[in-house]
Amino acid sequence: MVVTGLERVVADPQLLSAAGKFALLYNQASVDRQFRTAPEVIHEAFPGRLVALFGPQHGFAGTEQDNMNETDHAMHPRLGIPVYSLYSRTRRPDPGWLENVDSVVVDIQDVGTRVYTFATTVLYLMEACREQGKRVIILDRPNPINGIDVEGNLLHPQCASFVGPLPIPMRHGLTLGELMSLYNAEHGICSDFTVIPMLGWQRGFYFEETALPWVLPSPNMPLVETAVVYPGQVVLEGTNLSEGRGTTRPFELFGAPYVQTDVLAQAVEEDALAGALLREVEFRPTFNKWAGEICHGFQIHIVRRSSFRPFRATLALLTAVIRSFPEHFRWTDPPYEYVEDKLPIDVILGDGEVRHNLEQCLSIKDLEDSWRHDLEQFSELRSKYFLYAP
Repeated sequence: MVVTGLERVVADPQLLSAAGKFALLYNQASVDRQFRTAPEVIHEAFPGRLVALFGPQHGFAGTEQDNMNETDHAMHPRLGIPVYSLYSRTRRPDPGWLENVDSVVVDIQDVGTRVYTFATTVLYLMEACREQGKRVIILDRPNPINGIDVEGNLLHPQCASFVGPLPIPMRHGLTLGELMSLYNAEHGICSDFTVIPMLGWQRGFYFEETALPWVLPSPNMPLVETAVVYPGQVVLEGTNLSEGRGTTRPFELFGAPYVQTDVLAQAVEEDALAGALLREVEFRPTFNKWAGEICHGFQIHIVRRSSFRPFRATLALLTAVIRSFPEHFRWTDPPYEYVEDKLPIDVILGDGEVRHNLEQCLSIKDLEDSWRHDLEQFSELRSKYFLYAP
């Protein structure tokens, strides 16, 4: 059984003995195994010490579906303490929001992929806490798609953004506590930083093996299966292919009105889809790209997770689309997560050279060879920050 950082501090309040009065970054997925929310269990365990709350993208209750839908500040409906939105007019905390706290406690469920804003929100909080002399304490949670596999090119500094601030690969194989430990040590983010590790988590675990309840961490991450395909399928946000937003199976479904499924199926490098099967589908998104129109495409069904490499699979699919439908396929235009001077695909991939290579329809082997050395170096680096044994 896996015990989260949240459950550990509630069971042993001494773990937060030096935290003083604190704020908490959380959202609807910040729960214990009885589905009680982090603010309420912490308020009960540490009466009078929880004085402010922070919410990430999509809002503290996960109400906002799409990107760049900002959320307002609020008051917690039962605890009567302020909830400051870190996805509002600013993504960084105003200095006044930290005036009355000694520490910021973080309890947020990450999904193991670079293109996910929660880790950047934590990074920005850490930077603000460094400037104001506050402590940061991360209550660790599982990487839902395991802590072994890494995949993809490292982000180039020129493509740094809110969805990728520092050079890590698309799939990093770290828990949030480990990732922020790496950020902190390698980039000097915050001088007063602590992680409360989980108990019982093993690096090879997918989320179902933890015996913890899954609560969707963002509106379009409803299932663990979504998180498994996400490190690849998120790339489609930078294209005119629907990535399944506006359907009941986002990121597992993909397609467009112009896709001819028989042509696409024949064009994909078969080896790149190891561990997965494609099922032909038609769907009509209710919002986002192609809203109201029938899209032809596929649902990705993962039949063997140990063999499946999501980034490889999506790049193979994308290359096949570019080759098969050149008169219809397009990269989407800016902005993307507040970046207005770069193509969204470059922001997502983290390197414009990768886009260029996709446009040249390089083989998946050639693509992966181009970043293999960097990925090997990252794999060696990240092992220094493991909180859980291999």
